[in-house]
Amino acid sequence: MTGSSRAPEIRTTAGTVRGVRTDGIAVFRGIPYAQPPVGPLHLAPPAPALPWDGVRDALAFGPPPPQSLALGFGAGPENPGGSDDWLTVNVFSPDPSPAVRLPVLVWVYGGAYVVGSAEGPTYDGSALARRGAVVVTFNHRLGAEGYGHFAGAVPNRALLDQVAALEWVRDNIAAFGGDPGRVTVFGESAGAGAVAALLAMPRAAGLFHRAVAQSVPGTFFGAALAADVGASVAAELGLPATADALAPVTPAALRDAADAVLGKITQYASRWGRIAHAHLPFAPVVDGEVLPCTPWDALRDGRSRDVDLIAGHNRDEARLFTVMAGRYGKVTQEEADTTLTRFAPAPGGEAAYRAAYPDADPTTMQDLVMSDWLFRMPSLQLAEAHALGGGTTYAYELAWCAPTLGGVLGACHGLDVPLVFGNLRGGIATVALGEEPPAEAGVVSDAMSGAWAAFAADGDPGWAPFRTGERLTRVFTAEPHTVPYPQEASRRIWAGHGFAAMELAAGTDPAPAS
Repeated sequence: MTGSSRAPEIRTTAGTVRGVRTDGIAVFRGIPYAQPPVGPLHLAPPAPALPWDGVRDALAFGPPPPQSLALGFGAGPENPGGSDDWLTVNVFSPDPSPAVRLPVLVWVYGGAYVVGSAEGPTYDGSALARRGAVVVTFNHRLGAEGYGHFAGAVPNRALLDQVAALEWVRDNIAAFGGDPGRVTVFGESAGAGAVAALLAMPRAAGLFHRAVAQSVPGTFFGAALAADVGASVAAELGLPATADALAPVTPAALRDAADAVLGKITQYASRWGRIAHAHLPFAPVVDGEVLPCTPWDALRDGRSRDVDLIAGHNRDEARLFTVMAGRYGKVTQEEADTTLTRFAPAPGGEAAYRAAYPDADPTTMQDLVMSDWLFRMPSLQLAEAHALGGGTTYAYELAWCAPTLGGVLGACHGLDVPLVFGNLRGGIATVALGEEPPAEAGVVSDAMSGAWAAFAADGDPGWAPFRTGERLTRVFTAEPHTVPYPQEASRRIWAGHGFAAMELAAGTDPAPAS
């Protein structure tokens, strides 16, 4: 590295990169960790980045991978340049010197497995880095590119991208001031699902030492269901669902075909069940090789017991989607009853919800059931599985409410992300916190980001571990405190339900190939 007053330069395994120093943090953007996954590498595992001569400027984020355009308010960032060099990492370091050996935090973004990129104000790692950690963010493939299940194509390519990024961290992070023996992977929503998958993957073993899973989704697909979704995507192109047939298809065309399926996904409800009603066509696939089993089964059996884990959720996860859809306070009793029928655990879940929450109005009941099915109970059960398997586990709930829109968002999905990163302006932070965040937002942010940084440093976030029976949980409010798991009524309803790999409806023939 050059002197502290000059642009920092770091030698990586592929070549030298030049970053920029901003407010005391050395920042490097858009460093390739793998080759562009196009042409001969389309639908293939990530291939190591090609070396370069001279000094490469690492000043701009790499382009985002192809993004779904069918999610409305969840649409991803644009890629106006059209570059295919999606697989890049970004590093934020308070002291890029090999002698420092700071803890490392590696972020995996969310976005329903179909949108997301490391760019933007929310995921800027500078504030976290000022807490004494090297922060890494990166891009990985999404949607049909990353999770589409096609005959002859390696499954779970998005997860393999994440493994490749972690291998890049292992091989290079010491030069940026990081300790390759103290790597914590953390992610939210689909990113937390990916973190959970990494905990269960043999190929990821040893690449990280701690993990934080924020709002883990319970959607993991069995191979038959994933193949049926893949066949439906290929059918939109008039092609068989094979790697050979789809290899020449441009990433944009494959994205558009997947969006066409997403746009009419409820038509597949008799085949795909809950994922069709929830508009979630992609997820990690339990293929038996890349991902041998679900994370809950893996952790219960003791896999990754040597990896310390924080797992938790927000209190009002589904409220974000209700508000953004304009349905807050407008959900009918019929709609709430339908949600209960579709998503409450069987047998007896519907009656159990009504008994446990007798005063819940239709909007509240629908939000409760969807929060539990999609995020709250999968997160809780991940913590329970890890504890049962012998791992050191910590649980949390964010209960502090977003102040905007009259407070109706509550402690909604995604609110934790700007609080953890310490970025309280721009992006989702402005939606949830307003143009001028209240002082309490800073207090909660300090508590969460401080806990995550402490956990990365020595494995202790500052509260008691979660153990079966006690279930002690950190509740983040303006005055954080530790109590027995606070959503006990929902825990009891879901106690007998395991989050197994989701399957194609019984008796359903596979979708036609074209």
